[in-house]
Amino acid sequence: EVQLVESGGGLVQAGGSLRLSCTASGLPSADYCIGWFRQTSEKEREGVSYISSSDGSTYYADSVKGRFTISSDNAHNTVYLQMNSLKPEDTAVYYCAAGTPTRVATMTWWLQDYWGQGTQVTVSS
Repeated sequence: EVQLVESGGGLVQAGGSLRLSCTASGLPSADYCIGWFRQTSEKEREGVSYISSSDGSTYYADSVKGRFTISSDNAHNTVYLQMNSLKPEDTAVYYCAAGTPTRVATMTWWLQDYWGQGTQVTVSS
């Protein structure tokens, strides 16, 4: 059984930082990649960042570039999203998702194979 367990969300003031974690187990292949998505009640789920399982290359949405950093700890099957200089518009439920490299690279939510339960990030102004 595939499980993606997220943690690290919370309430923070604008300009603050949070680190999200996503620990994966049971993935069908070592090639599977992990990506982070976020969703608010007003917007469709959007891709935020992903990290390649093959070469560690990363992608960031323009809205978070320079502020967020994705990294992985392969020994513990965990991917982190370090979020700095947080803004109120970063407020959302953050989800990690797993899929084949091709699918994750699209950052298209409906193409991903597995999802975590989501963790709320709230940034106050």
